Amino acid sequence: MAEEDKVTLHGLWASPYVKRVELALKVKGIPYEYVEEDLRNKHPLLLKYNPVHGKVPVLVHNGKPICESFVILEYIDEAWANGPQLLPKDPYKRAQVRFWVSFLQQIFETWLLVIKSEGEKQEKAIKEAFEKLQVLEEGVKSFPEGISFINHGNVGLLDIVFISMFGRYKVQEEVLGVKFDLEKFPLIFSWLTALLELPVVEEGLAPHEKLVGFLKYVRQNALNSTAV
Repeated sequence: MAEEDKVTLHGLWASPYVKRVELALKVKGIPYEYVEEDLRNKHPLLLKYNPVHGKVPVLVHNGKPICESFVILEYIDEAWANGPQLLPKDPYKRAQVRFWVSFLQQIFETWLLVIKSEGEKQEKAIKEAFEKLQVLEEGVKSFPEGISFINHGNVGLLDIVFISMFGRYKVQEEVLGVKFDLEKFPLIFSWLTALLELPVVEEGLAPHEKLVGFLKYVRQNALNSTAV
């Protein structure tokens, strides 16, 4: 890798926010170095690169740090404009992609409540998550390039964000005992299945059993903190 185009990604193996950046780099064909961070013992370099939040992912391009996954994804698309495009060029279509990416994030945040709660609170979060998935199912029909960009030979930003959130949905089912019932959402299920069959996606997914252990740890910590 030429020094004038050096790329380093600081991340955490289990983070969906990091995974989406990794996938974007691979889709674009951008060589990069990966640095695994320990967020319980943050390296001074991470705090230097992201002094505001001290979180991952952080992309360092030629010594210049870029933080926050969505910002990084758009930066990658703009900085390496000659590769496959993550966002459509048409301004309206770009706006539509950004809208649905924002909605996907809302679904994911609701699902995090499912992971970190139990009882009545969890049931309420599950109901809300499935209601939002139904909205997404209807919204898929209006996506700018059909169900996703992969139908046109390219993985786009919307695909990347979607797969980073739900690519390992079976892990969540196993830990939570809650079935996604994606069969109720045939368009979403078709989209997810098509993405999971892509080698670039499959290679980037963390091992199932390792993620099960991690998610159990996260859930138990969250439940313990709310019980105090």
